[in-house]
Amino acid sequence: MEKFDHRAALKKIPHKPGVYQFWDTENELIYIGKAKDLRNRVNSYFNKDINVNAKTRVLVSKIRNVTFTIVDTEVDAWLLENSMIKKHQPRYNVMLKDDKTYPWIIIKNEKFPRIFWTRRIVRDGSKYLGPYASVSMMHAILGLIKETYPLRTCNLALTRQNIDAGKFKVCLEYQLGNCKGPCQNYQTEDDYEHNIEEIKDILSGKIGAVLRNLKADMDNAVTNLNFELAHRLKRKFDLLENYQSKSTVVNSSITDVDVFNIASDEKYAFVNFLKVMNGTIIQTQTIELKKRLDESDEELLTIAISEFRTRHDSHSKEIIVPFDLHVDDPKIKFTVPKLGEKKKLLDLSHKNVQFFKKEKIDQYERLNPEIRTERLLTTMMKDLRMNQLPRHIECFDNSNFQGKYPVSAIVVFKDGKASKKDYRHFNVKTVEGPNDFATMEEAVHRRYRRMLDEGTELPQLIIIDGGKGQLSSAIKSLKLLGIDKQVTVIGIAKRLEELYYPGDQYPLYLDKKSETLKIIQQLRDEAHRFGITFHRKKRDKGTLATELELIEGIGKTSAEKLLKYFKSVKKIRQATREELQEVVNLKQANAILSYFSREAVN
Repeated sequence: MEKFDHRAALKKIPHKPGVYQFWDTENELIYIGKAKDLRNRVNSYFNKDINVNAKTRVLVSKIRNVTFTIVDTEVDAWLLENSMIKKHQPRYNVMLKDDKTYPWIIIKNEKFPRIFWTRRIVRDGSKYLGPYASVSMMHAILGLIKETYPLRTCNLALTRQNIDAGKFKVCLEYQLGNCKGPCQNYQTEDDYEHNIEEIKDILSGKIGAVLRNLKADMDNAVTNLNFELAHRLKRKFDLLENYQSKSTVVNSSITDVDVFNIASDEKYAFVNFLKVMNGTIIQTQTIELKKRLDESDEELLTIAISEFRTRHDSHSKEIIVPFDLHVDDPKIKFTVPKLGEKKKLLDLSHKNVQFFKKEKIDQYERLNPEIRTERLLTTMMKDLRMNQLPRHIECFDNSNFQGKYPVSAIVVFKDGKASKKDYRHFNVKTVEGPNDFATMEEAVHRRYRRMLDEGTELPQLIIIDGGKGQLSSAIKSLKLLGIDKQVTVIGIAKRLEELYYPGDQYPLYLDKKSETLKIIQQLRDEAHRFGITFHRKKRDKGTLATELELIEGIGKTSAEKLLKYFKSVKKIRQATREELQEVVNLKQANAILSYFSREAVN
């Protein structure tokens, strides 16, 4: 395959803002990008001194031609790039996955305009407001308008000539009070248009002005003793004020502002958009972008801003963003607020985008459980400062009762799930009395001595239930085996759920809601449950064996044999002489029968 001569191509590219296109050997458009300086940006793809990711290297290897379009400003390049990506959808560009047709509220271009919603835009001079990402919000607004402003819903041609000729009669909507009957001259065109202008203000977020006018009209009605009109105006005022109280989130002095925030992971990015007019959010939407070349948040946000402003036909001169964007345009002011009302807006956008991200990721993971597993393991690896994914995790816990019946238990998780077939118990052999540290040292040594002898693969992460003392005991055994550097070992203390690392005097505190901490807690609790269950069985067996030893001729060994064979004292009590003789001799069997008040034969 002929190698692309990028140096020759660069000579033809100017130092100007614009959009560049990469083409492959089949003359297929594979990537579109924007640039403040076309030559420098294109050259950066071929600069070996710049550390680029694997996907970008694949892209560069496929380039066989570069074309470009010069524009006046970087913002023009920004908009042109967006429209070209949507039209051509190149393989290596970010994929805009939100392609739904959102509804609009239309104010029809006609005499006595109707107001309704539609998904289809017709260029007939009608005014379209939206689009509305939330259909329920759109219907709520239309319901408010219908309740506050009686408007016609018919499609009659209400021309002056037709009305004066008496061609129409009022319908049921008039009788119900939902229309004032302009078809029979019961409502003037000026009065109807006044209502339409107020509705336009409401839909544009200018509710404050409408409320002030209503308040003035109410005062005039009261002054003129027209209390019926004042009551109707008061009801309308209350409805609008209630709507404003639900929709206003900041000071009304913040007007005509676009707000954006982004949340991303390795494969996807999510961008939220809020349109604010006079302190009221009148539009909100979140879209998803699929990464193709490990794009930065800055690149993704600029793409999304261009998409949103084109989609919503926004011309706001101020854009609120979470970090600085290197876009030079005197017509647009980019603001990164730190305090105040604008910061509240940015925080609200952040909450929305984080919620959307969580919902989408949960949806993906329900459909693809392996994706969740990889994400969880990657998160654990980062949180616990590991250099490999913890696909195999083991957790140790000790149990004893006043120094008696000591046991140690180990539970195993593989790929984020409990592997119960690999759970193990240890009867402590070398420890006398309540010595938790020595018990841990013995259990860890026996576990990994056997794994080394059998050639079994070691876990990537070992969790010790306990603080520094238990952790030090575990490390002592691992050092004796020469594997202390091969695995990550941490101790978890119950009091504050702090994590301890060997040789580090300061604990690691994870967020109480973090998934990593929840998995560690799950392992710790499972080890405790598994260990305490075995401990209770052993303690109960020991107690029963002690009771059997009260029988004449039955010692510790015989008592253990009986319990092992019959499983319980109840079954020993119910056993026949013949059954007892399967375990003990005739004399012992008779002693057992006598002890449990059964007839003995001499």
